[in-house]
Amino acid sequence: MHTLLVAANPDPQSLTHFVLGRLEAALRPGSVEIADLSEERFDPRFTSADRRAYQEGGNHPADVVAEQCRLERATDLVLVFPVYWWSMPALLKGWIDRVFVNGWAFEYSSASGLRPKLQDLTTHLVPIAGGDSGAYERHGYEKALRTQIEHGIIDYCGSQRGSTAFIYESEQLSPESMKQGVDRAVRAISEAVHARLLG
Repeated sequence: MHTLLVAANPDPQSLTHFVLGRLEAALRPGSVEIADLSEERFDPRFTSADRRAYQEGGNHPADVVAEQCRLERATDLVLVFPVYWWSMPALLKGWIDRVFVNGWAFEYSSASGLRPKLQDLTTHLVPIAGGDSGAYERHGYEKALRTQIEHGIIDYCGSQRGSTAFIYESEQLSPESMKQGVDRAVRAISEAVHARLLG
């Protein structure tokens, strides 16, 4: 079992990074790796080289191959990110755009249709939201985000759905309430990963 924690936040003092550290500690002594996309300066731009690789099904840029190798080592992927405009940050979206490509995460052709390829990976989500859970429920934001990521990305690539643990009101809560929200999210993800290990 090997867990890859992927974070997308430019501020090393952010709640995203605090949650990342808590998750890493909770998942030890298991094997854990962190991909801090901002610190590592991952380029999220889908270039003409990416387009060629997508169309031809190979010859991916070196930075994309490195990320795919990380994912091939992982049994569990945990995406930890602040919610921007009811979705993930552009940095994380660009990582998915460039890494989860045709020929690697899935294969699609008009002749044979879709063949997902990430069946050995379980993907968990920790969206960190500024709004409260009531607003997300009333406006359908949580459902929309879950549909976009869980169905549109995870299911499409054949990955197993793991736990999704929202942390709400990230900029309004008292320190004690924030601690409770973080504790709940870390517990949900770590229990889901450990359950797979025991199962």
